[in-house]
Amino acid sequence: MALTCSDIFKFIAAVILPPLGVFLERGCSIDVLINLALTILGFIPGIIHAFWIILKY
Repeated sequence: MALTCSDIFKFIAAVILPPLGVFLERGCSIDVLINLALTILGFIPGIIHAFWIILKY
């Protein structure tokens, strides 16, 4: 699994607004809703989930 240049922008978006980073990676899916809920419950879990999604796909 190699990181691309676009992944850097996704990581930056994930730090600023975690659901945006997930949306850029997966599109409009259940992952965005899960990340939105995690971000509302706590900002750090949202960031961790966003990083996990970006690295997984």
